[in-house]
Amino acid sequence: MRMLLVLMAGALLSQAAGKLSPLDEATYPKTVAAQKGKVVLVNFWATWCVPCRKEMPELAKMAASLKAKNFDLVTISADEPEDEQTAIAFLAKAGITGPAFAKRAKNDDKFINAIEPKWSGALPALILYDKTGKKVKAWIGETDLAAVQLEVKKLL
Repeated sequence: MRMLLVLMAGALLSQAAGKLSPLDEATYPKTVAAQKGKVVLVNFWATWCVPCRKEMPELAKMAASLKAKNFDLVTISADEPEDEQTAIAFLAKAGITGPAFAKRAKNDDKFINAIEPKWSGALPALILYDKTGKKVKAWIGETDLAAVQLEVKKLL
């Protein structure tokens, strides 16, 4: 448990220090497990993805309004390492304050299949977990965020 808390604290400190914590197929399950007791929405996005940029400020508002009810938004950038500073700046501008990571999979297919077998890796992608860490729902592509928020509120 201590390792999981260190992982999450590191993600927050890294973002504040101008870095996104690297996340791969081994660390993803640990990251989700570290959030047990909270409803978690994982957002896979990239700065080059227009729908991702469009939905991020709305996701930030949802996260801020539900944080006190044990909700957390975890963002995972699919940007290339050389675009990390652009991603960090975008997250700050959008108002994201939760854990932020950079996808650094050793094997993209294994990474994607471990998260959601029906997912092709297309962005944006949202994966919702309940308070026990069980995956509840996944949205791939542009999504009606009102529907996402409704699903989140059912779990709170």
